[in-house]
Amino acid sequence: MNTQNLNLVDKVIELAKKFGSVDTEVVISNISETTVEARRGNIEFSNVSDNSSISLRVIDNKKTALVSTTSKDEKSLESLVIKATEIAKNSLENPYDVLAQKNQFADNLKNKNLEIFDHKTDDFSNTSIFQELALTADKASYQNDKISNTDGSSAGCSTSEFILCTSNGFKNGYKKSSFYISSSAIASHNNKMEREYAFEQRTFLEDLPHPSEIGELAAKRALDMIGATKPSTGNYPVIFNERISSSIVGHILNAINGEAVSRGSSWLLNKLDENIIPKNYSLIEDPHILRLYGSRPFDAEGLPTRTNKFIENGILKSWIMDLKTSLQLGFKSTANALRSSSSLPYPGVGNIELTGGDSTLENLLNEANEGLMVCSMIGSSINQNNGDYSRGASGYWFKDGKISHPVNECTIAGNLVQMIKNMKIANDSRSYLSRRVPSILINDMTIAGN
Repeated sequence: MNTQNLNLVDKVIELAKKFGSVDTEVVISNISETTVEARRGNIEFSNVSDNSSISLRVIDNKKTALVSTTSKDEKSLESLVIKATEIAKNSLENPYDVLAQKNQFADNLKNKNLEIFDHKTDDFSNTSIFQELALTADKASYQNDKISNTDGSSAGCSTSEFILCTSNGFKNGYKKSSFYISSSAIASHNNKMEREYAFEQRTFLEDLPHPSEIGELAAKRALDMIGATKPSTGNYPVIFNERISSSIVGHILNAINGEAVSRGSSWLLNKLDENIIPKNYSLIEDPHILRLYGSRPFDAEGLPTRTNKFIENGILKSWIMDLKTSLQLGFKSTANALRSSSSLPYPGVGNIELTGGDSTLENLLNEANEGLMVCSMIGSSINQNNGDYSRGASGYWFKDGKISHPVNECTIAGNLVQMIKNMKIANDSRSYLSRRVPSILINDMTIAGN
C-alpha cells in the first residue's frame, strides 16, 4: 500500500475530530487505466488515465453526509471536512447508517495474500504492449475471406488501490489488477452481416490467452452465425450457454440483494428459507479464491469477507447484506459491502458460483431434444416485483440433441420464479471467471420468432 495515502487518511480523520465529527470514515481510491483499440492494422485509439479521490463519510447523531474531493492539499482537506460536518448537521436522521464496531473489523494480521495484484504492472506502463496485443487479435479476426469487416480489437489494463480508515480504529487497504483482450468480427454472406465477439480478462497479464486465439474465436463465432434465421414461434426448451448463463444468476443476485428486499421490490421477497431452485444446486460466494478479480480480504466497511452460501441445496438461506441493510432486515451483515469512490456502501458480491451440475452441455442438448441455445442477448425487460422476463436473443437451434442452424432476431420470455425452480445445469463453467456459472437448461419458455 502507498505509505503517503495511509498517512493521508490519518490526516483526514484527525481534521474531522478537530472540527467536531463523531464517527468518520475515509476512503481513498486510486484507479489507473490503459486502453488501446486497433482496427485493420491501425491503432485507432490509445488512452492512459489516472483517477484519485478521497471520500469522507461523517455520521453525527444518526445524521449522515458523504463528500468527496480529488485534491490532497491542506486547504482542500479542511474544506472537505467542514462541508461534510455542515451537511450532516442539516440532514435527516437515519439510524441505519452506521460504522462497523471494533469487534467486527477484519484482523489485519490474518489477511492472506489473495494474489489479486500483478506486481509487474510498472513494466506495463508503456502502451506498446497493449498495442501489440490489440493488433495481433484484430489481425487474427479477419483472416477468413468471409469476414468482411471488424469492429476492431482492444486490449488494456486497470489497476486500483482501495484504502479504508475509520475513526474507531480500522485502517487497511489492498490493490487489484485486471487485464483484458477483446475482439469483434463481422461475417458477410448473401448481403447479410453477422457480428460476434470474444473477450477474455485475467488478474495477471501472463494468464491471458494468446491474442490471436481471441481474434480467431471472434471470427469463428461470426462465421458460425452465417445464414441465421428467425425460429418458429412457440414454447420450447431454452439452453443458456455458459457464455451468457451468468445473466440468470445476476437476476437472482439482484432479487436477494438487501437493498431490493428492504424496499420490497424483489420477486424473491417472501422466499427466505424456501426451496427456489432444484435441491442439489447451491449458489456460493467465495471471496478468497486466488487470482480472481472478485476476491478481497475485507469488505468496504472493514468486515472480514467470508464464504457465503446464499442458496444451499436449493434453499434460499440468506440475503446479500451490508451493515445498513442487515440492520433494516434484522440480520447480521454478510460482509458484502461495496462502494465506489463517491458513494455510500451498498451490498454486492464478488466471486460467485452455481454448483451441483453433473451434466455435460451435450447431455443437456440430448435431454431437451429440440429448442434454442442462446449465446447472445440484447435488451432486457425484467419485472423486479414478479419476475416476468423477456429478452432479445440469438444463438443456435438444436434438434435431436444436435446443433441444427444459427438463429437470431427472436425474443425469449418466461417468469424467473418458475424458470429457476425447474432449471437444470451443466458442469461447463470456467474456473478463471469471478462468476462461475455453467450452461442452464430451462425446459419451457416462450420463443417469439416467425
